Amino acid sequence: MKAEELRGHLDALLLAVLDGRKLHGYAIIEALQLRSDGQLDLPTGTVYPALRRLEAAGYLSSEWDVVGGRKRRTYKLTRSGQRALAAERAQWREFTAVINGVLGPVTP
Repeated sequence: MKAEELRGHLDALLLAVLDGRKLHGYAIIEALQLRSDGQLDLPTGTVYPALRRLEAAGYLSSEWDVVGGRKRRTYKLTRSGQRALAAERAQWREFTAVINGVLGPVTP
């Protein structure tokens, strides 16, 4: 799945991957791949700007950590990010219910 197909959903996906975890950028990309059975293979040029945008919005905080002997910036959700994720999940449930109502089988 390409990054442009995720337009409007990338922030929610990133917030969800960071829910309850602190990860560096590449680990976030790997988590997206793992949780999507390899369907989400996003380039760093898509993920890192989104992480910076989410941090500027106050949804993420970051710090430099040593991971595997390398210095890496790690990200975690803020309280505001947790609230944003809860709202994104609620909106997603509503959206999918509406779309399923239209695309799902017609019941007599």
